[in-house]
This record gives sequence, structure tokens and C-alpha cells, in this order.
Amino acid sequence: MISVLDTPEARQTVYPLTVEFYHEAGRLGLIGDDVELLEGVLFTKMSKSPMHQSLARKLQRLLENALPDGFFVDRECPITCARSEPEPDVAVFAGKIEDYEHHHPTTAELVIEIAINTLQRDRSKAAVYAEAGIKEYWLFEPENGSLVLFQHPAVSGYGTRSEFSPNEEARSSLFPGFAVRLDPLLT
Repeated sequence: MISVLDTPEARQTVYPLTVEFYHEAGRLGLIGDDVELLEGVLFTKMSKSPMHQSLARKLQRLLENALPDGFFVDRECPITCARSEPEPDVAVFAGKIEDYEHHHPTTAELVIEIAINTLQRDRSKAAVYAEAGIKEYWLFEPENGSLVLFQHPAVSGYGTRSEFSPNEEARSSLFPGFAVRLDPLLT
């Protein structure tokens, strides 16, 4: 931990990075692929555990089977927002893959984060995703045995937050064929 950031006064004087600076620093090789920009601050990405990767693959497969034409699923695809560029574990985008050959998406229909060792950071991403107009944010918390579904985005955050236990089914209001219970995914 960087102790100089422990006080609110210090955090208020930190110089935030813009998305444009973040892109240019990456292009120049000043930062690597192991970081993501959240609210103007660079965060080191956590390594992916086998459980994390397994859940991401299973969720990707479930989503791909539930989507109508005109949507596609991607993993760890950057979403360029006003002051952030998160890379959700799994996301659903409108359109075709070819639509994003020259720029990253600026929103998504649905994003999923799998919070293993990143719970606080992933919870705070709800504000970023809501501001970007992402209609559904699914936060899987396998270590807590819960799933949180955020819906109805607004500039001030999500209007609805629903928590599901491992044996309860959560269903997407956007893609009704996408329904999940955490228990079977963890076996």
C-alpha cells in the first residue's frame, strides 16, 4: 500500500490521468497491459485464478447461447468511458465484432465481473458502468457465495441492486435466455 495516499487530503491532490493520456502512454510503451484506468487512476490488474477463468468461460458460453442476432460476447475488452477504461471479465456488445476494428466500445449492454481478490474494486466499478449507460452489471462474488445484479443505470449509479444467494436464479431482463444460479457454476 502506498501510505502517502492514506489521507483524504493527499488523495484530493493526486493528478488524475485522462483516457487520452492513458492511450498515448500505452502506445509509447510507458505502461503495460497489466493495468486498467478507473476514475483517472491506474490500477494493476490481478492475475486470474483457475476458478476465475473457468467461471468466465462458463458465463461466456451461457451468454453466447442466449443472445439474439445483432449482439456478441467478448472477454476483457476495454470499454472507453469518460474517465475510465475498464476491462470487464465478460461483456455483451450490440453490433458486430467488425464495428470495433478502429476504436473500443464506449458502452455495453451487459457486463460481468468475477470478484476473486478484487471485491472492493469490482463493487466500485458499478459507478463507472452506470455512468457509461451499461444496462446490466452482474457481479459474481464466488468467495461470498453471492451474485449481485445492478440494473437501471443513471449518472448517479444504478437504480436497482438485487442480491442472489448461490441457489437462487438471476435472469437478465435484456436477454431472458440468460439465467444463472451460482451453485452449478462453482461445481
